[in-house]
Amino acid sequence: MSIVQQAEAAPVEIAGDLTQDDLRAALRAGWSDFKAHPGYGLFFAAFYVVGGLLLYFGLFARGEAAWFIPIAAGFPLFAPFAAVGLYEVSRRREAGEKMDTGAILGALRGRGDEQLLVMGVVVLLVFGFWIILARGIFAIFMAQSGIGTESLALLGSGAGIMMLLVGSIVGALVALTLFAITVVSLPMLMDRDVDFVTAIIVSMETVRSNPQVMLKWAALIAVGLFVAMIPLFLGLFIILPILGHATWHIYRRAVGAPA
Repeated sequence: MSIVQQAEAAPVEIAGDLTQDDLRAALRAGWSDFKAHPGYGLFFAAFYVVGGLLLYFGLFARGEAAWFIPIAAGFPLFAPFAAVGLYEVSRRREAGEKMDTGAILGALRGRGDEQLLVMGVVVLLVFGFWIILARGIFAIFMAQSGIGTESLALLGSGAGIMMLLVGSIVGALVALTLFAITVVSLPMLMDRDVDFVTAIIVSMETVRSNPQVMLKWAALIAVGLFVAMIPLFLGLFIILPILGHATWHIYRRAVGAPA
């Protein structure tokens, strides 16, 4: 076990022995939480689905269909933040507390110190950074292709294929960075009285201490969200709640309950 010291608080012990069995157990627990309280999962997923559909039809209506790919690729960056309410549902079920809709809907306030909202700003900044990178990559390969930005034909050209390849690599690095700083920090900020910097450090240390397992978890989240987005985002009604609840159980296994 490695230990991260918190100012004026008990040490946080981070498990360095996570296994694939822990991932399977977290997914089973996530599915159990979703089945027990499906209304909350469907409610939070609905915001994500509606947002995706508005984005999809809005870009096509404006003749900017090609932009849907880089924006949709960055859309999952918001998934951990969108699941904060689900963490509270899992926490309450685990503790045997009754479901308080007001508290669950207000979970984004964290423990009332706005640390979770600060993390939300961090997520927005990372998303903005990704859009800047995507625009730069798009501009480079669009200039090579000579095809207009409104045309999907670009994606089938040689320059378009290279653009998708380069964009996928850059996007994966951005997504992995955000995963490392949020996978544990977001549930931790909702669960414990810590500042967002401490939570980020603990999250990154968890990934560093369990690289193979956490990379598999990141890949599972990415693939699951991608597949769920294909049928007009509708698969997110199932996948997002399960992954959100499961992330809570990964956090519990990695860091444990507060003393």
